[in-house]
Amino acid sequence: MVNGIVYVLRAWNPYPQLGSGPINGFPKEDGDLTHWRRQEASSWLICFVFRKRRRARIELYLPLSYGIPRVDDRRVISGIVFLIRNGLRWRDASSDYGLPKSIYNRFIRWRQLGVFNKVFAELAGKGPRPERLMIDATHLNAHRTAASLPKKRGCSPTYRAHQRRAELKVHAVCDGEGRPPVMLLSEGQMSDDTAAALMIDHLPKAKVPLGDKGYDVEGFREALAKRNITPCITSKANRKIQIDYDKVLYKQRQKVEDMFGRIKNWRRIHTRYDRFAHTFMSAIAIAATVIFWLGPQ
Repeated sequence: MVNGIVYVLRAWNPYPQLGSGPINGFPKEDGDLTHWRRQEASSWLICFVFRKRRRARIELYLPLSYGIPRVDDRRVISGIVFLIRNGLRWRDASSDYGLPKSIYNRFIRWRQLGVFNKVFAELAGKGPRPERLMIDATHLNAHRTAASLPKKRGCSPTYRAHQRRAELKVHAVCDGEGRPPVMLLSEGQMSDDTAAALMIDHLPKAKVPLGDKGYDVEGFREALAKRNITPCITSKANRKIQIDYDKVLYKQRQKVEDMFGRIKNWRRIHTRYDRFAHTFMSAIAIAATVIFWLGPQ
């Protein structure tokens, strides 16, 4: 009691518009809210649900079901998104999404088939043609408890020789709206210009690409010139002849930094609980698809 007022500590509900009572069970109607709330172990879980509009955009790229009908795609995919966004273990999945083993098996099976990468590539490829592109990269170290696969299966992670820790580097290009049409996952020691050379044939047509001094390489500039593209890239300090660039236009490169920040808001990506590169890339593809390419709920 403080100043005659009794303060009771209870779980805070960040979505008051959902009501005051717990909502148990998976929503069955398409008109239900995108996030629903269930009370479990005296705490509120804000759960994620795919609605009809978003499901319709990805159903074309999902594998067909043969033999015994599989668990509802909507329920399982919603569970995968919920676990990746909140950085939870597979065993911690809410019972409303189904069995944790079913969610894990679906994620691994579709990861092996490249389903999540295909969905991202198809939706991003249907986006509008951008006028400008921003390119950058970010490092992500594996967590101490990150899961891995044995070397005998050919899935050993990439290590930095002097650190003995798995490190990967995400290279991405975003458009003027801050959406990534192209993403590349490489070992941590790959330079920015090397990754840019691998992505250049897959970049959408744009007038001006923006990049920092890590892309100030003659080979990359010449490749852009062959495509009649004028880059806006800062010059390295050791360049004998500094190349002028539009400093006002260069400030828009902040959009690619914001794009990385939004993807890293998903805890399983920022903390990186997946040591295996293919598994981690699937998680990135899921996050980028949901955030940028599926549109509003």
